[in-house]
Amino acid sequence: MLNDLSLLAPELLLAAAAMLMIVAEMARASRLVLAIGILALAASTVLTFAVLKADTTVFGGTYRIDTIAGWAKLILLPGTALALLMARAEIAGRDREGSVYSLIVLVTLGALMLSGAGDMMVLVIGVVLTGLGSFALVAYPRDDAATEAGMKYLVFGAVTGSVMIYGLTFWFGGSGSTLFSELGQLSGQMLLSIAGLIAVIVGLGYKASLVPFHFWAPDAYDGAPISVAAYLSVITKAAAFFAFAQVLRDLPREGGWPLALALISAATMTYGYLAALVQTNLVRLIAYSSVAQSGYILMGVVALGVSPVATPAILVFAAAYVAMNLGAFAIVMVAGRSLENLQGFGRLCPWLGGAMVMFLLSLTGIPPLFGFVGKLYLFMAAIEAGYLWLAVIGILNSVLALGVYLRMVVPMYRSADSAAAGPVGLPLAAVLALTAAATLGLGTLAGFLLP
Repeated sequence: MLNDLSLLAPELLLAAAAMLMIVAEMARASRLVLAIGILALAASTVLTFAVLKADTTVFGGTYRIDTIAGWAKLILLPGTALALLMARAEIAGRDREGSVYSLIVLVTLGALMLSGAGDMMVLVIGVVLTGLGSFALVAYPRDDAATEAGMKYLVFGAVTGSVMIYGLTFWFGGSGSTLFSELGQLSGQMLLSIAGLIAVIVGLGYKASLVPFHFWAPDAYDGAPISVAAYLSVITKAAAFFAFAQVLRDLPREGGWPLALALISAATMTYGYLAALVQTNLVRLIAYSSVAQSGYILMGVVALGVSPVATPAILVFAAAYVAMNLGAFAIVMVAGRSLENLQGFGRLCPWLGGAMVMFLLSLTGIPPLFGFVGKLYLFMAAIEAGYLWLAVIGILNSVLALGVYLRMVVPMYRSADSAAAGPVGLPLAAVLALTAAATLGLGTLAGFLLP
């Protein structure tokens, strides 16, 4: 028991910090709430290094301490800290400010549970914990747009979550266990395997905003504060893909799930970019862009169990995605929500304009940026798994992505007469500096460190 608890030190510390944050918010000490959150996230990140090389489970196999769970912490925890700084820059001084910080940390705790889930019940708890907090975060502004977005998000989440829970019972009935490690018992039971698979795709596909479960994303991102939209677009989404990896690596491939996910991957990346091409609202444009990026990450899940590059590909691209998408949203916080707000922005603010161009090129997959390295590994994994056609579709969509992001870049360097940039305080400046450094520097570093 004590050994199990020591392996769970990062999660336990974060859970304790979340409780302290709630208490501090009762005293309306929002700065203290933020400080506790940042310190806890930093301490949990440091504690993760002690278990990074572990490959074991705790509490009877229900929670995994392995490569995916370990690196997920190193991606999700720092990403959450950056999201907290973005939230501080946007909502400082408002009512219930500390509640936002507390909810963000609680949602991240659920994201960690998804990333290490070794059991159906842990998966369900992770989905519920990330969902409930996210619904409240989206509805935080209390205006009509936020309320409508929160309701859509809630209804969609309730339906897809219920479908997933129902479908998991088929896996339990076929394998005789709630542990994912026992899913090999479904070999030869194709109908049960497919029934559970469909349900899991619905439940996690909603959280990852995969087509056709993505409809909530543009409205939720647009109705929420920009910092919340940025957080949901990276943390809960990355956690959903880590959960996909934990679940499907034990599921027999004879049920045909790789082909099903490959088709969803192709549809997701294509639809996301086509929809983004006609957007004039920057938040909705990036929302559809994030839908397309989900299709790319899914390529790594398709290759699980066949390509040795599959797991590193998911982790590298997830890390790159967190950095470049948070950075892009941070620029939107400065420039404004409309595409018209970018008119002349690059001339008025050369450093911020240059950072935005870098984030967008990284999202496209231009070398030597971090996004390029992630996409390269995803393409390698898909090809090694026998899905050359999927890699080709991914490459073609990268060309389409360039058209999407040029719609943002070109206006930035036109006349600066109408451009007006908001203030860049210390929290937001820190976010921009760290995400830019990661996007520019980690691409080259990852190329040297990973096989």
